[in-house]
Amino acid sequence: MALFSGFAVTVCDPREEYRGARSVAGAKLVSEMPDDVVTAFRADRRSCVIALTHDPKLDDLALMEALRTEAFYVGAIGSRRNNEARHQRMVEHFGPAAADLQRLRGPIGVYIGSKTPPEIAVSIMAEVLAVKNGVVLPRDMEVAGAKNLRAVQQNDPGGIACAR
Repeated sequence: MALFSGFAVTVCDPREEYRGARSVAGAKLVSEMPDDVVTAFRADRRSCVIALTHDPKLDDLALMEALRTEAFYVGAIGSRRNNEARHQRMVEHFGPAAADLQRLRGPIGVYIGSKTPPEIAVSIMAEVLAVKNGVVLPRDMEVAGAKNLRAVQQNDPGGIACAR
């Protein structure tokens, strides 16, 4: 989705068992540690950095490096609970400035009730494009805010939206 939206895409995963499982034509695949990749990338105001592994050892340092850049979007996938834990870990171990941590988006995406990986990708790209284009989304469209407002349980997969 990012490729056909005009983004150059680099996928970084040092875990060999995951690297070979998926490939996307046009996306660059690298195997270095994510924080090293983010540092070398030198993100600017036209860049976004998204952590998708659910592994704090890979995501947290890369996100901290991304927050030190001008990237217009820095975010991580995960539940509201995992997002809270990530913030606590980052404050405890890295001591980022409050303004830097405010830039960290998570759970990422707009709330569309997504359940499947393709739906989650649509949700994430919708938010990335809105931020890129300077559109301020209402708080009740953010995943955490919408789920809190609707009292959606943590990690509740919900019912089947459509079936054959």
